[in-house]
Amino acid sequence: MLGDVVHQWDLPAQPGNYAYLLANGNLFVATKTDVGPVDLNAKGGLIQEIDWDGNVVWEYRDDCQHHDFCRTRNGNLIYLGWEVLPGDHQARVKGGQPGSEHEAGIWGDYIREVDSAGETVWEWHGYDHMDFDIPLGPNSRRAEYAHPNAISETLDGDILVSWRHIDMCAIIDRVSGDFKWMETNKAWGGQHDVQMLDNGNLMLFANTTARRGPGAASQVIEFNHQTGETVWQYRGDPAYTFHSPHISGCQRLASGNTLICEGLWGRIFEVTPLGDVVWEYISPYFVQSTRNAPDRNSNSVFRAYRYASDGPEIQGRLGSAA
Repeated sequence: MLGDVVHQWDLPAQPGNYAYLLANGNLFVATKTDVGPVDLNAKGGLIQEIDWDGNVVWEYRDDCQHHDFCRTRNGNLIYLGWEVLPGDHQARVKGGQPGSEHEAGIWGDYIREVDSAGETVWEWHGYDHMDFDIPLGPNSRRAEYAHPNAISETLDGDILVSWRHIDMCAIIDRVSGDFKWMETNKAWGGQHDVQMLDNGNLMLFANTTARRGPGAASQVIEFNHQTGETVWQYRGDPAYTFHSPHISGCQRLASGNTLICEGLWGRIFEVTPLGDVVWEYISPYFVQSTRNAPDRNSNSVFRAYRYASDGPEIQGRLGSAA
């Protein structure tokens, strides 16, 4: 909590966006493999569970895996993966930047669930269920439809997904594969990190992307997805002082406070239900990358989580250091 590094893992390659701790204290992480789709953002490919001492205790490889992945309550793995859309579905994709298709065509997505032996037990293909009448945003590349960036399991075992480039979140029925609930909301502006809270509400980081104008500002929103009611939200004061047009996330803490990752700026901070900032950390780690110029020397953070020093993930390993 003082900003000191108290433990770290050395990974086999660049993270395919992020990692988090499982309840047993092991690190769950996706790293980038050197084969598979190129020139698409947030590629992973190798998902590993690594113990506290750096030993790999489980791994699964799919070179098309990207962005997000999660360990389900039954111990399986669910993740997002890329696949090239069939030609007739590519022809249905609307919007986006003209002529910006990938050299392979237009990529779509699948969701795959595998068991501990690496066997596929459930699979979902976006082209079977997506409504291609929802156009890509005007600044979106037509390389893919429609850039999912978050996946998690709901309280009743269904699948919650966020699609950034069409400003849509949806709950997928695990039995039929159909959408139980879906909403497209331009005010979210390319949202990230949609999740279901213990109270059944949804919470997300509404980026409000740069294409919305110079006065753009981000929000964290908790809402009842059944009624559409906004239950809680956080904005900057003034609003423009809080804005990350991409990446970013949020976490509801046991105290009722909310941890927010303002990703572009490497800023992680905690707010009370009234919006008061009670803790803040700015990442001091700047990384040279091969991405576009604005990100080439960046301390950006994709997502962040808080773990209690006496919680199940840490299990007292850090002693007084936490």
